[in-house]
Amino acid sequence: MHPARYLDLGRKDYKETWEFQEKIQHQLIQAKNAGDDPGVLPCLIFVEHPHVYTLGKSGKENNLLINTDFLATIGATFFKTDRGGDITYHGPGQLVGYPIFDLDKLNLGVKSYIHHLEESIIETLSSFDIQTTRLADATGVWIAPPPPAPARKICAIGVKISRGITMHGFALNVNTDLKYFNYINPCGFTDRGVTSMEMECGHPISMAMVKKVLLQKAASQFGMDFK
Repeated sequence: MHPARYLDLGRKDYKETWEFQEKIQHQLIQAKNAGDDPGVLPCLIFVEHPHVYTLGKSGKENNLLINTDFLATIGATFFKTDRGGDITYHGPGQLVGYPIFDLDKLNLGVKSYIHHLEESIIETLSSFDIQTTRLADATGVWIAPPPPAPARKICAIGVKISRGITMHGFALNVNTDLKYFNYINPCGFTDRGVTSMEMECGHPISMAMVKKVLLQKAASQFGMDFK
């Protein structure tokens, strides 16, 4: 098992958290370049953000369907980020996870890393009797009913990797206010929907329990011992 840190930041500003991730990633890169420092550990961060829309480096700004004036009226902000993927929403009731891992130490390529990340979410949702899947043409975790009903995304994934060290991560809709997705084309799609654990189960879900289960599943998927 690989030793690792687990940090629960509670609710924290998106930009502050982004800068915090970058600091940890930089420390890991420095330690790696110096021949490894056992005191510098990979880290998994859990956090909820105030209402914010983020656009990945390959995304299109026109997938944000509102202007900056309207953003202010709904108490939201907007950031262009350096992760992959298109536009998504973060807000209260959504569990955002930022794994800052060394893929070389885990012997994982990018596709394998994403697969393990998705599998952590899929297994977590299964523990709450929510059956999910992957889609061949889109990252993330989905509920895919029989056609013609559209697939519904329950967890978005977008990452950045520098010198084998990851940052950014996933956003799992737990008790998320889904109306905020009405103001974007989520992840650039116009023919698919979004959902949450609360929506699928018909009642609010314990965020503390989701964190507990997901931490266990991530530890198993990545062979990590979180402290």
